[in-house]
Amino acid sequence: MMLARLFPFIDWFKDYNKSSLRVDIISGITVALVLIPQSMAYAQLAGLPPYYGLYASFLPPMIAALFGSSRQLATGPVAVVSLMTSASLEPLAAAGSEGYIAYAILLALIVGVFQFSLGVLRLGLVVNFLSHPVVNGFTNAAAIIIASSQLSKIFGVYVDKGEHHYETIISVVQAAFCYTHWPTFFMGALAFAVMYGLKWISPKVPNVLVAVALTTIISWAFGFEHTATVDISSIESPEVMELIEQYNYKVSKIPSLEEERTEVSNALDKAKKSHDIVSILDVEHAVSVLNVSIEGLKHEGHLYREKIRKLLFEGVNEHDGPLRLYPKGKLPPGKEGDKRTWRIKVGNKSLKTDNLTVIGGGAVVGVIPRGLPSLDMPKVNFNVIMHLLPYAAIISLLGFMEAISIAKAMAAKTGQRLDPNQELIGQGLANICGAIGKSYPTSGSFSRSAINLQSGAVSGFSSVITSIAVVIVLLFFTPLLYYLPQSVLAAVIMMAVIGLVNVSGFIHAWKAQWYDGAISIFTFICTLGFAPHLDRGIMIGVILSLMVFWYKSMRPTVASLARHEDGAFRCVTTHGLNECEYVAMVRFDGQLFFANASYLEDEIMNLMAAQKKLKHIIIVSNGINDIDASGEEVLSLLVDRVRSAGLDISISGVNESVMEVFKRTFFREKIGEDHIYPTMENAICSIYEETHRESQEELCPLMQVCPLA
Repeated sequence: MMLARLFPFIDWFKDYNKSSLRVDIISGITVALVLIPQSMAYAQLAGLPPYYGLYASFLPPMIAALFGSSRQLATGPVAVVSLMTSASLEPLAAAGSEGYIAYAILLALIVGVFQFSLGVLRLGLVVNFLSHPVVNGFTNAAAIIIASSQLSKIFGVYVDKGEHHYETIISVVQAAFCYTHWPTFFMGALAFAVMYGLKWISPKVPNVLVAVALTTIISWAFGFEHTATVDISSIESPEVMELIEQYNYKVSKIPSLEEERTEVSNALDKAKKSHDIVSILDVEHAVSVLNVSIEGLKHEGHLYREKIRKLLFEGVNEHDGPLRLYPKGKLPPGKEGDKRTWRIKVGNKSLKTDNLTVIGGGAVVGVIPRGLPSLDMPKVNFNVIMHLLPYAAIISLLGFMEAISIAKAMAAKTGQRLDPNQELIGQGLANICGAIGKSYPTSGSFSRSAINLQSGAVSGFSSVITSIAVVIVLLFFTPLLYYLPQSVLAAVIMMAVIGLVNVSGFIHAWKAQWYDGAISIFTFICTLGFAPHLDRGIMIGVILSLMVFWYKSMRPTVASLARHEDGAFRCVTTHGLNECEYVAMVRFDGQLFFANASYLEDEIMNLMAAQKKLKHIIIVSNGINDIDASGEEVLSLLVDRVRSAGLDISISGVNESVMEVFKRTFFREKIGEDHIYPTMENAICSIYEETHRESQEELCPLMQVCPLA
């Protein structure tokens, strides 16, 4: 038994046979055919080179299956976690840089340790802090952000990212009007058509794989990619040469200033440790000056970069000479262009004037290193860990919530028993081992898990087969992916996130409780507005949910009851019932504790002031599931205040845990054991005759229970 808890995969092989093995192998290969192109697309979404998606598909699917509790859950790169990875790392380093990649791998390790710790400590319930309205609002916004973030790749345009996501999208749309690369656009459109068509015509066919294979073949056959390197002297435009030189001058100054800022920041830390106030003020001033200088240079570099990206050229191939570029529409007489539109490829670094990369075609995945990644522990930097920890916590909870929701949905169909804490351990180990194998954070995938289930997977061995298939691709088939168009990967992402859009989730939440619908909508708006700072949107949603919870806890329902025509006691206000003039039945719904005890007292006092003929109050405590010292103290004071006003008070429906508190605090003696009733009916029958002795009511709302004798 203990061995099975440590190694859950042992249970796979109970009643396992050749038929089960064959089904698992087929399911694993089927999932791999979808995972391989999807993982490359999601890696780009995370700001990483595409092949890191394959690294994230190497160990995590296998480890999560071996140590998790679900037999059909397919783990690997997913859209929302990839987007969160990008959002958490962008403030630290440029996307795709060596530092960025190192931070992504470290983030996977932190996420894994966080999830594993929660699982070992059996704290899986912590995921409940992310309410369904919050998650619905976030995932809907994330789907829109993910889809719109791929527009630049679909149109083949390049823009700098704005401070907010919507600013970036505006820039992309503006650039698309003038600079769309139509072959790139048509490649993406073809991929969409193939995936969407096959999804409806033949759902069992791996539509993603077909789209990727078809467009890659077309890209290779027709020379979709076309790049060249030229010397700056090959550009026949003094203005362009001047623009590039100015850009290089601005950008080249930034690294030295950043190094100086790092040194000054270290000096600031030392000054703070020594409590040297004068030095602290001087160094803080120096840091502020450097920050202003760096931001100014970055802004100027951005302006120059935008101008360079808007430059379009026509190429002329000289006889036995280099490619010469002329501004679009300014070919000299007698010169014949190569029918291509050329652009200068510019990133965040200085351009090499003797080796400028110019683009005359579409963007492709390019070279993917052949072989498996080296296995080693990521370098731990505690300053970076402290920055990433809040993001890691959100990614951990979001990723686990997505994984366990998928696993539960499949378990409902298969009848399998799930252990959320074991699933946390499996997901945590998958991310820890993934980090050792150069993976970024992963989670359970809805689409690939559905494929796994539909394929008839019997056990987690299907995920082991998936990992083996990825290993084979990394070892032998990476050259086949060179010509895969980037716009096709963008189309794969956009097609995948369509399923995340769930408008009915808002409607359902609103129908359940209007405030849940409002929280969901507000989380959606804030996530969109604050993007790429996605943590702010989800934190606002969590805070709103907790505020509603606290408010409802402090002001629970206090209902006056009367007999309904169906014979049950129901709320007077909700059902429009008449109240008895002499007996008030007050039901308190919820835990009676320090935060809401005075609220009950106020409601009772208001009731006494409003009903002048009142003789007896019955506190219906069926809804009180727990009570603390403050709650008991308020009840004790109520007994004194009500009886000193000439009225009497009783309590009914006390459960065992509350009664234990009453015994220990001698509240039973205070109110009188003859004033504690097991049910509402017992209470009414006992006090009815005394309270209605001089009644002038023609028909008491309580007479159906105990008619006047």
